[in-house]
Amino acid sequence: MADAGRLAGFERRGRTAVAIDGLRAYLLIAGMWIRSTMVYRTSFVLMAVGNFAMTALDFAAVAIIFGHTRVLGGFTLTETAFLYGSSGVALGLADLVVGNLDQLGRRVRDGTMDTLLVRPVPVYAQATADRFALRRLGRLTQAAVVLGWSMTRIDVAWTAVDVLLVPVMLVSGAAIFAAVYTIGAAFQFWANDAAEVQNSFTYGGNALTQYPPTVFAKDLVRGATFVVPLAFVNWMPALHILGRGNPLRLPGWVDFCSPLVALATCALAGFAWRTGLRSYRSTGS
Repeated sequence: MADAGRLAGFERRGRTAVAIDGLRAYLLIAGMWIRSTMVYRTSFVLMAVGNFAMTALDFAAVAIIFGHTRVLGGFTLTETAFLYGSSGVALGLADLVVGNLDQLGRRVRDGTMDTLLVRPVPVYAQATADRFALRRLGRLTQAAVVLGWSMTRIDVAWTAVDVLLVPVMLVSGAAIFAAVYTIGAAFQFWANDAAEVQNSFTYGGNALTQYPPTVFAKDLVRGATFVVPLAFVNWMPALHILGRGNPLRLPGWVDFCSPLVALATCALAGFAWRTGLRSYRSTGS
């Protein structure tokens, strides 16, 4: 029993060491790409501003809708902007940190995945940090501006719980999107070219959660709650903050489950990644 306990302790310390090494490698690789990006600062600024402007068009579409109606599915412009901003910030964080996973299919096809395997660095850290795109701050900044504006305009009696729920919602939502990115990347070990499938759940999920759940069919809302849990990115906690009823008539405690859902999806993503990586057999010759 004592030997088994010592072995379990060594295994836990081993996993912790791998995680720390992976984080250190990620920061070093990302830092290298950031330094190379800042060599051409004008180009970086132009690309970040362009990224900001392109994503702003999405909110322009929302504003145009409210130019013809006062409410959308029972939600006002500022309430919809709160949903838009929270979903956009969550995706922006995930896209900034792990967005390069959508290139994994190309690596599998052209054989450059092999170069990641022979380096003494965790493959996941390399795949996510390689070609770190700082310009994606444009998307994140645009969504944060809309979120900040909406929080100053929505008719909510802010409580301590509501204030705390906002950062919890954003971090949990980013973790859920990051898990979806990872699961989609793991699928590419078998499909080789599934980036668009992955994008349908990340960028498509973002487009879905930008709008009130009441404008969608209940079957779609159920799928986004119980199948691919994108509803926990922002819908569930936002309904509590805005004082809105749940369209699926779920109990109130579900609004606080985003962190648990994020942990579960990240665990599933980790399993999918390890399974996909073990199944990789290179491109042959």
